[in-house]
Amino acid sequence: MSARSKARKRALDILFQADVRGDEPAVVLAAEAQRAASEPARQASWLYAREIVDGVIDHRDEIDEQIVTHARDWKLERMPAVDRAVLRIGVWELLFNDEVPSAVAIDEAVELAKEFSTDESGSFVHGVLGRIARTA
Repeated sequence: MSARSKARKRALDILFQADVRGDEPAVVLAAEAQRAASEPARQASWLYAREIVDGVIDHRDEIDEQIVTHARDWKLERMPAVDRAVLRIGVWELLFNDEVPSAVAIDEAVELAKEFSTDESGSFVHGVLGRIARTA
């Protein structure tokens, strides 16, 4: 597994924890930063995970607006927390990270959804991100 794939999993964990606990993502990110400081072997994945979470924090309103606009009859609060976190990561990569090709951002998000969410989540995430990518 690539360092970026590991980083996406770490970012998913941070965003999911914040959402479920009702904490600000920055608070969970700070706690994870302390933990990461004691794990130099995981430094490569930590740097990109932090970049993702910081990006989601910085662009949260725009990201959530894109998700709601393209989710077709799904309200953000009705989505499983894992799907919300995965979509936020995917939208951030699509719209705000020029280093990641759209197809890679979508594929990685779909894989996270398949691994950590419901049976239907992979196709749901694929559909939402695909629509966003076509309009970006």
